[in-house]
Amino acid sequence: MQSVNLLERSVNGTVQRVLAVAASCLLVLALAPPSASAANPGRNDNHNDHDNNNNKDWRVRLQQELPLLGHRNWIAVVDSAYPLQTSSGIETVNTNADQLEVVKTVLDQLAKTKHVRPVIFTDAELKAVPESDAVGVTAYREALTNLVGKTEAQSMPHEEIISRLDEAGKTFHILVLKTNLTIPYTSVFIRLECAYWKPDAEKRLREAMASRK
Repeated sequence: MQSVNLLERSVNGTVQRVLAVAASCLLVLALAPPSASAANPGRNDNHNDHDNNNNKDWRVRLQQELPLLGHRNWIAVVDSAYPLQTSSGIETVNTNADQLEVVKTVLDQLAKTKHVRPVIFTDAELKAVPESDAVGVTAYREALTNLVGKTEAQSMPHEEIISRLDEAGKTFHILVLKTNLTIPYTSVFIRLECAYWKPDAEKRLREAMASRK
């Protein structure tokens, strides 16, 4: 009988300790501040983290690829609606960044390289897009002109540039940096050329080779 009483007291003591621990846990949870996602059900923390990572990753990706890129490669800084192309050599990175900021970063990085130089193309349609149909396009044109500076940009119809990239992407690597700009025909296409071998030198070389035949 005494052993039964001892067993009952032991069980009762264990149950009391378990209940005390459970009560403490419930109290901590009740006093804890709500999480950011609970306070704001519409917020997607994973999405925001992904966007922040994208914003950093495109800069890292650019720095990693520049030493590998050479003549006939392209870098395109495009607006939000630019299509996702499927040629095997085309790599598209969503920067989630301002388009002019990305263009500036690319040109600044290219200016530091010794092996390639940029040849810039813009959509021919950009010159004709009216402010009434695309608010902000006038300011964008002026900002882009100031940004490009002495590097004269060539213009070409949008569909023709896309076709060129699609064709080049079958053989050469193309880095497409997609931005959050929502103004049409604002993409900037940069074809890379050899920085230490100029077109006139290439012309003289070909003429000399032809004269020896």
